[in-house]
Amino acid sequence: MMKIIPLSEGAFTIDKTKLFIPFSEEEHDLQDRPNGSLLVEIQPFVVVTAKDILLIDTGLGFQKNGHLQIHQNLEKAGIAAGEITKVLMSHLHKDHAGGLCQEDKLTGRYTLSFPNAVYYIQKKELEFAFSKGLPSYIPSELALLESHTNVVLLEEDEGWIDGYIHYSVTGAHAPYHQVFWIKEDDELVFFGGDDAPQLQQMKHRFVAKYDHDGKKAAALRTAWWEKGRQENWTFLFYHDIKTPVYRPGNEDVVQ
Repeated sequence: MMKIIPLSEGAFTIDKTKLFIPFSEEEHDLQDRPNGSLLVEIQPFVVVTAKDILLIDTGLGFQKNGHLQIHQNLEKAGIAAGEITKVLMSHLHKDHAGGLCQEDKLTGRYTLSFPNAVYYIQKKELEFAFSKGLPSYIPSELALLESHTNVVLLEEDEGWIDGYIHYSVTGAHAPYHQVFWIKEDDELVFFGGDDAPQLQQMKHRFVAKYDHDGKKAAALRTAWWEKGRQENWTFLFYHDIKTPVYRPGNEDVVQ
């Protein structure tokens, strides 16, 4: 069985400013946040397969005591940053791509945060990130992806990575957002990124105003949920505070 490790960076609220503000139920009141604030988890995932140590999306890129939070979370799980073999990116919004690279404070140069990994990114998504820019994207942090030898810019809307990772561009949450199915033996792990960010959105039809195509995202969630329940997919939810990993038909949460 594939090993799944959620790398929680904590809960945050976000409003129309696109700023992610840390939130703690013990210390904060959601009613004190600006009207329309959403409460979300930020949670990349490690999936350990027979071939790879995969990282799916890279978090906000926040630092603690001068070190990337995602590096510290990996270390707590017993994994060094250099052991990550593949980085799979659903899209490049800053809450998913903030940990892709890190800046040298002395030189101002960026280096990849996972130096031995091959990064898989949609080429059109990268181009869109540069054209769209702030506040959703941070182009200065993405520039090295254009020509780095460790980066594979995917040009097809659908395909396979290394024979067992299937990707598909949906264009739902963002114009070139992609989702992943990781298949090994009889097990299938599905990561829907921000097309399928939370368990409750899978169970109840919900059209989000913040999606590029909210109706398409809602329809995809319905289709994935029905198919996943039939085929016993393992769902990974990037923005779900309570249920990061879920197996339909088995109500247990995988920790």
